[in-house]
Amino acid sequence: MPVNHPAQSRLGAYRRALSSRDFRLLWLGSSLSLVGDGMTFVALTWLVLSKPGGTAQLGLLAICYTLPVFVGGLIAGPVLDRFDKRYVLAVDSVVRGAAMASIPIVSAVGEVPTVLPFVVAGVYGLFKMVPLAGFPSAIPDLVEPEDLDAANAMESLAFSLAGMAGPAVGGLLIAGLGSEAVLAFDALSYAVFAITALAVRRPLSPTPVRPLKRIATRTPVAATTPSPSTSAKDRDARHRVAVLLRDRALVTTTLAFMAFNIAAGMLLVVGPWLAKTQLTGGAQTLGVLLAALSAGELAGAAAAGAWTPRSRPVRAIAMVQLVAATGFLFVLASPHTIGVAAGFLVIGLFSAPMTVWAQSLRMARIPAPLRGRGFSILRTLMQATPPIGAALVTPLLGSGRLGMAAVAMALIAALPAVLVLAVPSWEGRVHVAA
Repeated sequence: MPVNHPAQSRLGAYRRALSSRDFRLLWLGSSLSLVGDGMTFVALTWLVLSKPGGTAQLGLLAICYTLPVFVGGLIAGPVLDRFDKRYVLAVDSVVRGAAMASIPIVSAVGEVPTVLPFVVAGVYGLFKMVPLAGFPSAIPDLVEPEDLDAANAMESLAFSLAGMAGPAVGGLLIAGLGSEAVLAFDALSYAVFAITALAVRRPLSPTPVRPLKRIATRTPVAATTPSPSTSAKDRDARHRVAVLLRDRALVTTTLAFMAFNIAAGMLLVVGPWLAKTQLTGGAQTLGVLLAALSAGELAGAAAAGAWTPRSRPVRAIAMVQLVAATGFLFVLASPHTIGVAAGFLVIGLFSAPMTVWAQSLRMARIPAPLRGRGFSILRTLMQATPPIGAALVTPLLGSGRLGMAAVAMALIAALPAVLVLAVPSWEGRVHVAA
């Protein structure tokens, strides 16, 4: 049975993961691209808020950012399982980089059309699941099994560092150079990510489908032997995906994340609205709020990478989710920026372990031939719910009901955690072996 590694061994796991040239390249390219994305969210929201009717349009922008993820995620999984992930990640970077570059290019020759930021946000959302599923599904092929927790923590650390640096730097650059310059940097970061993905030497092609070794469920399911025909392989893959969706631990954590992301989608609108209408400092204040969120995620991911719950991970995830939910109430500290930023910090600090521990859980339970589909399906479901939150909170803010919005965010984020802690059997005992 695995045991918790001491701190020195955990630092060694980080060093071993980084010693892998291919993992290091992919991680660095992804991290730089994430910095650009953090800057881009501030730039696009400020472009929209600067127009008449900005509050209502801000909700629409958040929906454009998040709703296409559902459609793109359904396509990303099969693509990642069929083609070399290096090339899929490179193509994604080129497409989204071109979308980001369209605004500074158009602004150089004339006025940016009102609809263009929404189109760019839609393209971003449509392809967002490619790296979100592609990078983690490639990690087990790039590092040793004993270093998976460290590698997963590094992915979360990259999200946190980029989320902290991107919005803060973006807010400063907007004041001096304008939103268009920020979007040009993001386009450049996508180009770098495409180059690093193509520089990975180890092929990240799909692993041939193998028979299931064991599936322990309440209803016995026979192991399947793949047929040489494509249709038989597709049927076998669909069967395996169906089995994954009956895994209680996977389903429980996915539902919990879906609910939490509804509240996060509401925060996507609340944060910019507060910075524009309730707090002082404008775009720089929005950068500070998002940086506080990412600073919390950075600390939380570092702690989660150093210690992993081995016996009851779903219960541990629920406990930190419950604490993270309290952070949404801090928006009531408005108009005091420090109090609101403290809430963003709490949300990030306790939501990051949710991500790290849940990702390790998925890697342990999803067979290698299904990692692309598995991560894509589960992450698509989780990323499909922020538009619900954005749509729900926009009319509340339009009528000035910030208190109702804060309570709604906290309750939506906390309810699944309360249910999991109240009904321990939801932890599940299903295990799918590769």
